[in-house]
Amino acid sequence: MTLRPYRPLLLGVSLVVPFTLLSACASAQPTSNQAEAAETRVSAESSPTLLAQNTQSSTSSQPTQPDLQGHASFDAWLAAFKRDAAAQGISQRALSALDNVRYLERVIELDRYQPEFVRPIWEYLDSAVSSTRVRNGREKLAQHRQTAARMEERYGVPAEVLVAIWGIESNYGGNFGDFSALNAFATLAYDGRRSDFARGELLAALRIIDSGDIDAQDMIGSWAGAMGHTQFIPSSFEAYAKDGDGDGRRDIWGSIPDVMASTANYLARANWQPGQPWGIEVTLPADYDYAQTERRSSAEWAAQGVRSANGSSLPAFDSAALIVPAGAKGPAFMVGPNFRSILRYNNATSYALAVATLSDAIAGREGIQQAWPRDQVPLTRAEVRELQQGLNALGYSVGGADGILGPNTRNGLRAFQRDQGMVPDGFANQAVLERIKQR
Repeated sequence: MTLRPYRPLLLGVSLVVPFTLLSACASAQPTSNQAEAAETRVSAESSPTLLAQNTQSSTSSQPTQPDLQGHASFDAWLAAFKRDAAAQGISQRALSALDNVRYLERVIELDRYQPEFVRPIWEYLDSAVSSTRVRNGREKLAQHRQTAARMEERYGVPAEVLVAIWGIESNYGGNFGDFSALNAFATLAYDGRRSDFARGELLAALRIIDSGDIDAQDMIGSWAGAMGHTQFIPSSFEAYAKDGDGDGRRDIWGSIPDVMASTANYLARANWQPGQPWGIEVTLPADYDYAQTERRSSAEWAAQGVRSANGSSLPAFDSAALIVPAGAKGPAFMVGPNFRSILRYNNATSYALAVATLSDAIAGREGIQQAWPRDQVPLTRAEVRELQQGLNALGYSVGGADGILGPNTRNGLRAFQRDQGMVPDGFANQAVLERIKQR
């Protein structure tokens, strides 16, 4: 089963990524950080691939009821959609694939799911980069080494990175979902909450069928329509999928050469820099200013006292950010352009860190050295709302109390921490909530 990425409660230094990424989950159960990721996913669904996901379920919250926009029936909506699709050039052969499409309430339940609890990043990484996944990744790389090497030569993306994304996205093909993409997007388009996105993806799916790349019954993926071994949504398939085995089709469901070529092409188009690492674990000076959000060169970070955790030289980045996904008490990382390329695949820092560290482990490189602050208890959504309300009441304007730790909340929290003589790392935990409540 795949793992849902943890979007860090707070970053000591923000990573601003101009192109946010996509959407869905391969298994049927949404997970602990879906509430925070939902708005990013929904606003960015025009981009490519899926979020991996956690197999743990939560019973702490219930899905909301769907809003069907007042449509008379799903069948009536589907008939109107078919007429519009035909007017846009979709063939009758492809349109016939909609004859068996049906509305799935389960898709709406999963889309509406808002969990109460957020998994800490170390728990996510424990599973995402488990010893089993590392071992299986090494086996997959050995099995497909020639294909991976060929794609590395063609696109400049290391073989172990391609295998790591494969592992995080679908557990090396073990779970890329069992939902019909046509059912998923038709349901979401009819439902209305993000109908424009889903309607566009449904049209793209029909164009893929028209192209002959895949038959409708084989277009299988997650409940949100992300498809195949490395979970492309249809519009991303159209833009980035490649024929890696030369058979004239782009098959991310059954052809590993096509899977690797498509994934490598996506990262290459996302500005992957051949020969550069994703980043490096670092140590920070005692007086480090956690409020810094700028990207700087490695030389500039070194001038501030930033050093590699293993004593090696810092990578020669012209532009790098520092991130502290668990605050000042956890590991710190200097991340360069290739980390941002992984974020283009999925705009969650934890996801990018999972891919990066899994690829390192598959290649036999060392893992994260500094311990995670496992004694820290993450805040529930209700507690995050309480924290936001408290910050607003104290004059640290963070916007609406929505239970989501976004940039405004992080900035307000850092300002509060600074004023209280605390380390202003923007990391929300029980201790800082209690301090706010005491004011």
